[in-house]
Amino acid sequence: MNSNDPNHAPLRDVAQNPEATARYLADVQRVLLDIGRNLEALALETRVHCRDTHVEGDRWFDAWLRAQPVERALKDVLKHVEGLTKGLEKSAFKRRAHDEAVSNTAKKRKEKELEKKRKSTPTLQAAPQNVPQQGGQGQDSGYGVPTSIYDLGKRESA
Repeated sequence: MNSNDPNHAPLRDVAQNPEATARYLADVQRVLLDIGRNLEALALETRVHCRDTHVEGDRWFDAWLRAQPVERALKDVLKHVEGLTKGLEKSAFKRRAHDEAVSNTAKKRKEKELEKKRKSTPTLQAAPQNVPQQGGQGQDSGYGVPTSIYDLGKRESA
């Protein structure tokens, strides 16, 4: 596709491949981390400058009070940049998990269908166990049949 095509989407190929998506998001994350470092330096320099800016007649804490809104705003920006970097990493993992879920869906559906068929059709192995044998005791099903009240303690259970 060329860039003159009206249906051209520059990130379509990246979105279709989980590895390409992870690489792209990692690149964006690196850029944001670099911006974050620059913003941290800016916040420190702004803090020093704003707190050192005194006006005649200031009390000792007035410059500090005036600096607080500026410092808080830059701190909020840094928190948002950190949240973005964490979100980018999380979305790369989610993208890969999506592709794995899609590839496993067909196999899971086949397994469910086989399990459903197995449950809906009675197996032939269960029928002979329910029929008692002639000429004596039936098959040992794991349960002993007590013959008297004194044999109740000797009964086997599953």
